[in-house]
Amino acid sequence: MSPRALLWLGLGLVAAGLVSLMVGSVASPARPLGPGAVAFGTLRDPGSPGFVAGTASTPRIVGIVAMPQLRFAPEAVVVRRGETITFQVTTLGPITHEFMVGPAADVAANRPGTPEIANIGMMETRSVTFTFDGSGPYAFACHAPGHYEAGMAGTIVVVP
Repeated sequence: MSPRALLWLGLGLVAAGLVSLMVGSVASPARPLGPGAVAFGTLRDPGSPGFVAGTASTPRIVGIVAMPQLRFAPEAVVVRRGETITFQVTTLGPITHEFMVGPAADVAANRPGTPEIANIGMMETRSVTFTFDGSGPYAFACHAPGHYEAGMAGTIVVVP
């Protein structure tokens, strides 16, 4: 096997292991990191035991993985109306992504001024904070060339 093929195989195994750890932690109990924060990849949806809504002073942290297959994991996030969320977005693989979040129509149109993180490089984690002060619909997407068209988008469900 060529050195290049071995490198890609190794990167693929690392990415698969990281996704497994992140997805596996979704069902695990939250490990507090500080006021209002939970471990990366840990999701506690509104209504679940131990749920604490994020506020402007202590946003709830939601980990999102931008995959080389032009998908996000998870593809849907549940928030409480009025909740403030900090999305920590990590890119896996050699493709640069972006993450835009906000009203679904603004995200779909790639409207300037919509909160976003541009140029998230391989194995880089960057964050953006957003308050869901309406009933929606809300969404998130990657508008790097061809990514949104390939289906790299997610939904945000707002509950009372």
